[in-house]
Amino acid sequence: MKRSLPWNEQIDVISSDDSSSSDSEMDGCDGKQPVDDECDSKQPIDDEYNGKELSYEDALIKSAEMYQEYMKHIPIPTHRGSVIPFTTWMGLGKSIKQLYNQPLHYLTNILLKQWDQLRIGSEDECKPLDTLVHPCKAEATIWLIEEVHRHTSSHLHLAKLWLSDPLHHTFIDSIFPKL
Repeated sequence: MKRSLPWNEQIDVISSDDSSSSDSEMDGCDGKQPVDDECDSKQPIDDEYNGKELSYEDALIKSAEMYQEYMKHIPIPTHRGSVIPFTTWMGLGKSIKQLYNQPLHYLTNILLKQWDQLRIGSEDECKPLDTLVHPCKAEATIWLIEEVHRHTSSHLHLAKLWLSDPLHHTFIDSIFPKL
């Protein structure tokens, strides 16, 4: 018999702009392409909303603000599908994304990567992680952390992290569920 655990009360999310969930808003110097070596932090960027130019830093802050606002509106799943076997934290995160068709927050993805790195050199490094941590507890842990990241993270902190990591877009999921 499957038991589902309520995580929070279901809320209705009202989106003021149905066209706002585009992955192009998340990346790149001009908001349309991935960040690469040709992105110059001093290069002005056209702001399509009011015609003024933004610096790379200002554009990144704006992108982080839009990202954080979008993530706030994605409800955390209230019912669990099944027990997910996993060998690494990042592997569990990938399975969760596929099973629930939801992105995980940038900060959650970074944390899962760090947790996997913490295992390097430990005596249990080669053991599948689901033999050390019960799959239900591991999934619950990820969803609790995800809820914290979605609802309490500062877009300014995100922008600061993104500015220091030119490959930050690799940890931003391209799954965009309808809200």
